[in-house]
Amino acid sequence: MAKIETNEITLHGINASPGICIGKAYLVDREGVEVIPTYSIKKSQLSQEIKRFKSAVKRATDELYAIIAGSPSELKDTHILETHLVILKDKMLYGRTIETIESEMVNAEWALKKVVSNLRSAFHEMADSYLKERAADIVQVSDRIMGNLTGARHEDIAAIDKRVILVARDLSPAETSQINLERVMGFVTDLGGKASHTGIIAQTLEIPAVVGLGTATRVIRNDDIVVVDGNTGVVMVNPSDDALIAYEERISRYAAFRAELNRESAAEAITLDGNRIPVMGNIELPEEVVSVRNYGADGIGLYRTEFQYLSRSGFPGETELFERYRDVVEVIAPKPVTIRTLDINGDKALANNGLHEANPALGLRAIRYCLHKPDVFITQLRAILRAAVFGNVRILFPMISACFEIDRAKELLDQAAAQLAKEGLPYKRDIPVGIMIEVPSAVFMAAELAQRVDFFSIGTNDLIQYSLAIDRGNRLVAHLYQPLDPAIVRMIKHVCDAGHANGIRVFMCGEMAGSHSYIPLLLGLGIDELSMNPQAIPLVKRTIKSLVLAETRTFIDGVLNQTTARGVYEQLREVYGDLMTAQLNPDE
Repeated sequence: MAKIETNEITLHGINASPGICIGKAYLVDREGVEVIPTYSIKKSQLSQEIKRFKSAVKRATDELYAIIAGSPSELKDTHILETHLVILKDKMLYGRTIETIESEMVNAEWALKKVVSNLRSAFHEMADSYLKERAADIVQVSDRIMGNLTGARHEDIAAIDKRVILVARDLSPAETSQINLERVMGFVTDLGGKASHTGIIAQTLEIPAVVGLGTATRVIRNDDIVVVDGNTGVVMVNPSDDALIAYEERISRYAAFRAELNRESAAEAITLDGNRIPVMGNIELPEEVVSVRNYGADGIGLYRTEFQYLSRSGFPGETELFERYRDVVEVIAPKPVTIRTLDINGDKALANNGLHEANPALGLRAIRYCLHKPDVFITQLRAILRAAVFGNVRILFPMISACFEIDRAKELLDQAAAQLAKEGLPYKRDIPVGIMIEVPSAVFMAAELAQRVDFFSIGTNDLIQYSLAIDRGNRLVAHLYQPLDPAIVRMIKHVCDAGHANGIRVFMCGEMAGSHSYIPLLLGLGIDELSMNPQAIPLVKRTIKSLVLAETRTFIDGVLNQTTARGVYEQLREVYGDLMTAQLNPDE
């Protein structure tokens, strides 16, 4: 999609990281390998060919270690490159390539290409958008190995010596980790999505980024003047003087807008009729607790612990887990930290699990995996109970679908506590225990489940997927993935009513919670606490402060009569449309 006015071109992509910047384009010209050589090898050449592949992997490993050592501290905290180091030695890439060389008697380049092609296809067929984006990690790692096999050069982004906007087909974590913030103002890519590492790193560095443009590298030339609008997903090439002036003004207004929001965010979110709504942050790694605190969060509503398992070939030990949990708990104390137990497989593959499931999204994932592996589960439970001594901890069990699962999980929690008591290690058992509401069976059994736990946390990402049978990564049906579908709205209301009737609070930690435009709806349905990406906290807090809670409850009566997502949206826009626009757009 391109709108041309004289020399001005407007491209539309995915807004991966907010903000606006204007600068000269710098095309990342990766030499690449257009044609992969293929040839057969003799049995006498086999060991040498395998050695050649291993040497290429070793060089790639050394290169990544060097890049990690020279990366900005903000990017070291993401641990993304450590994940690439694991992929380099992972059986699915490293092992299968060697197996292909041996079984097909072909050269290393061709074997690597075949294995990566199969893996990429397998990842693209997966439902979850986060995991789908991980296919890019495999490709980027293999590109580095392939470059070493063929002698192709790698782009040295660290050597850029002028203020630029990067333009690339894609940017690997290794490349983006070399970004010098005094030189790189923002970036745009042909590929990528909101869950891509390109977007994650841009958010970490807090620089504007637009991804998924498709044709950026064909349309944009070196030194073209480029405007990157990470708020709307628009990239303007060679803008007119009028457009430049307008964007310069928008940059100033946006900077003032964000500064004002961030200043306000330190205060509690209290509705106009005096109701305090806790606004929490979601984290994946302990280092992100600083961001949660800086954006004014009231605590951590979701600590996704599985990422400490993904970036390694073996399971972490109790001491390591305990120390990481304790760090987070101590830093955020006395505010609460909600530690979700291992949510593995399904949308997040564990390298060393030895499982091969035809449909992992409906298989041995989350609490099912933990109950199947009680030794792994108890290790984590022990670490959590020990960390609870140092602050305010809540424990959260994911993907509960039946009463027996929570009963068994609590039995194992008691068993972990008994072990610690016997060993004389300090621990705290009297902590709130909650469950994720993510599948329809949990919705319908909410009243019974509420009698067994201290709180609910609704995970809308999976709840929508499982309830509507929608793979949002499938472009043919992605438009049907609707958070405002009446079935989802009524499910949330049912869960809130069941929780409150049984004396427990109901939280939400899915993506829906971080969208300021949904806040009137969620408060009206009865959500007591919201948790989200830390960057979303200031705007959500401002929105809450603009609402009358009693009015949102009245508003819901009309919403529950709607039979389509469009009807719910129109109802929301009719009542709260002006408020939502005013909260989001500093230009208004």
